[in-house]
Amino acid sequence: MIVLVLVICLIAGSRVFAQNAAASSASLSQPEIDRIIKAFTAKETEFRKALNLYSFKRDAMIQTLGMGGQVTGEYHRVSNFTFDDQGNRYEKISFFPMPSFGGVTPEDLEDLGGIQPFALEPSKIDKYNLKYVGNEKIDELNLHVFEVTPKVVPDPKKVKERLFLGRVWVDDQELQIVKTKGKGIPETKINKFPTVETYREQIGGRYWFPTYTYADEELIFDNGEALHIRMKVRYSDFAPARADVKVIEVDGAELPNQEVKPSPPKPKP
Repeated sequence: MIVLVLVICLIAGSRVFAQNAAASSASLSQPEIDRIIKAFTAKETEFRKALNLYSFKRDAMIQTLGMGGQVTGEYHRVSNFTFDDQGNRYEKISFFPMPSFGGVTPEDLEDLGGIQPFALEPSKIDKYNLKYVGNEKIDELNLHVFEVTPKVVPDPKKVKERLFLGRVWVDDQELQIVKTKGKGIPETKINKFPTVETYREQIGGRYWFPTYTYADEELIFDNGEALHIRMKVRYSDFAPARADVKVIEVDGAELPNQEVKPSPPKPKP
């Protein structure tokens, strides 16, 4: 009964969102949509550059779950990251017990550093189709919602390239991404990836950096086998990493002494 009611509520909510999205879509002209896309993709580039001036801590927990939700395997890795002048990332692991789940792949680790926290790699923006699907209000934020799909899905046998498939939520005032939901692709017969939600917070009164990523999904493989995955990743302790930190001007961005806008609510752990 509880499941049935939940499904009905989800369906009803989806219909309401679809109706709101349709109404919102009609209110924006294509030139306006193009302007918004240009603005938030440009800021993604600026935020990536800004992140290179910060050190931060990443606490990544990936678990497998069995019947009843009990933990059957775990991969837990806590690291501190810094970047050099060329944007090269350096990781110093501070906590990494022997994993009881050995299914974490190089692609999973790559997603932890790229697609999951930021979704859109600035250098790959031209490889995506971005479609405006409507507006959504989260707490005090009015957000534009865009569907993101790769123009061409990479062939994992030919190139090792990760792209994002999902949606991004863009603040309608500052025109920057504050939430993403999707997965890294391509997938293979033996390597599947969960859909993750990533929430951002304003750091230093200016930059919207990812602070929390969450996923809880049963992955179905081509041979019919299933694997229930739960993932929690927290990004914290952001601090200028070098003495040569410079302010990067971004049109419409908040200055450090301006009021900090609220961030979207995170799901309960």
